[in-house]
Amino acid sequence: MCGIAGIIHFDGRPVDPCQLERMLAAMRYRGPDDSGVFVDGNVGLGHVRLSIIDLSRDGRQPMSSADGDLTLSYNGEIYDYLELKQELATECRFQTKTDTEVLLHAYRKWGLAALHRLNGMFAFAIYDRRNRELHLVRDRFGIKPLYYYRTGETLFFASEPIAILRILDQAPPPDDRTIYDFLVYNRTNHTERSFFEGLRKLQHGHYLRISGAQVTQQPWYRLREQLKPGFPTPAELKESLTSSIELRLRSDVSVGACLSGGLDSSSIVALAAEELGTSLSTFSAAYGEGDHGDETRFIEEFRGRVPEMHYTRPTFDDFFADLDDFVEVMQEPVPGTSGYAEYKVHELAHGHTTVLLNGQGVDEMLAGYLYLAGFYYKELFWGLRWGKLAREMVLDVVTHRSLTGPMAFGYFLLPAQLKDSVSRMQRGYLTPEFARAGSGDETILEELYGAPSLNDALLAHFERKFEHHLVWGDRSSMRFSLELRFPFLDHRFVERALCLSNEQVLRNGVTKVILREAMAGVLPEAIVGRHDKIGYETPEAEWFRQPAFVEFAMDILGSTRFKDRGYVSATRARKQYERHLRGDSDLATEIWKWIHLELWFRKFLDG
Repeated sequence: MCGIAGIIHFDGRPVDPCQLERMLAAMRYRGPDDSGVFVDGNVGLGHVRLSIIDLSRDGRQPMSSADGDLTLSYNGEIYDYLELKQELATECRFQTKTDTEVLLHAYRKWGLAALHRLNGMFAFAIYDRRNRELHLVRDRFGIKPLYYYRTGETLFFASEPIAILRILDQAPPPDDRTIYDFLVYNRTNHTERSFFEGLRKLQHGHYLRISGAQVTQQPWYRLREQLKPGFPTPAELKESLTSSIELRLRSDVSVGACLSGGLDSSSIVALAAEELGTSLSTFSAAYGEGDHGDETRFIEEFRGRVPEMHYTRPTFDDFFADLDDFVEVMQEPVPGTSGYAEYKVHELAHGHTTVLLNGQGVDEMLAGYLYLAGFYYKELFWGLRWGKLAREMVLDVVTHRSLTGPMAFGYFLLPAQLKDSVSRMQRGYLTPEFARAGSGDETILEELYGAPSLNDALLAHFERKFEHHLVWGDRSSMRFSLELRFPFLDHRFVERALCLSNEQVLRNGVTKVILREAMAGVLPEAIVGRHDKIGYETPEAEWFRQPAFVEFAMDILGSTRFKDRGYVSATRARKQYERHLRGDSDLATEIWKWIHLELWFRKFLDG
């Protein structure tokens, strides 16, 4: 895992290497082991390296072909690089042991068609000197980030927004559409837009072709077109997941695992040990016994089964002290403090390991979020299967002690315009002007919340919602020079997991049915039978009642700058905060959104 950057001047001006160096300096933590710059006239590429495969200087980037015709700056890992190298060996002479060189030769032989042969995560820029063309490419599911910004006759691109902002004369203005979706729907990263107007994220499964002054974006991978028949048995799902884990253990540095105590991360740790004979050290966030979100008793089920178990125990004092750094690391607002718990896990792992396996992706594929059951109920309702609908809803409520699924069902039945009105009304703190002017992105209203069936909803959520977890994880892991790997995101697994039957996903009020069945006998029943959904949570409701934070937040809400933004009514926000302080309701998510949005303005735009 690394960081890449680049500059293209369409008017023919030569690229200044010092500008590339400034971009790289802004994200040096992504690649503390090495760096390099390549300039050919009006095209410049930069790279900072975190050494994972072939730790020698042979892996230095940007890397050029022997004849100098192709130059590559690449961030990610190609897990099947050994198999590809063997296939290419008959006609290619390899000088290094890196997956980077394999990617370079694969591109020379197959062009963009090589992308379909790659099993991995990647974002890269490859420059063809003969044709004066540059391709920017992003992996299937958006694991590795890539941003670009065009101003005048120049296009900048980088792994993180901060690298582009560092060399602009002035930061772009805020993107109000993105802010609306953030405040009203808690959604970010669901489209190519960022919080900075005009600063775009290359969509996953797409490439950008830059030829002369022509910039065109095209998809190279469409998930809907690549779907395969689902897993017929739990055993086949387990076999596929085990194969994915095995590939993601390839590394020349140590590999550990994030362990939350939930089904997803526990499955990875257990299968690595039981099926592959690799016992991974684990890294977890925990709180005081009995505290909201604490999963220690489930994590401790692995005591004696792994070589080392590491814990971080974030406190309010830690959070308050880290707040400025966390805002800087995230670079854009996030709708909750769960990312802070992940940040602390990555801080904990720094110095112990370089690679961490992570269990993200299952909730979107196997309906781990309780509200996703609402789509199943909607499908049953329109299919006139009302007896089954009633049974599933009752069992859902009894199992999870929550009305989330049934309430979501009612919401999903509403037309798009009414959904937007209801969501906006629930955020009574919006200024009237901003509420009237805004409307939710059609990606949210039509694709995410308008899906006609559970299967369509899961596919839409995987394609349009899931990426924010990957972005936040990438930002905080790279802050501590760590590489995250995601066994559940092997495309061979995803393309089948998203075609499971409803009964394999949701049954009798139970989520992730087939994964639970696959892990029966491998994981303790205490974990397989868990029905609570926690993930990386913090006791934010209580943290926001601490006197130091209350004083800090009230100063922000009472400031002229906050009032003048025009998004949130300071008066209404203070009243809602006071309700939270009295314990009348838990409004921690909304409080955090106001505060993080304002801190983002002050750090990235005001100055």
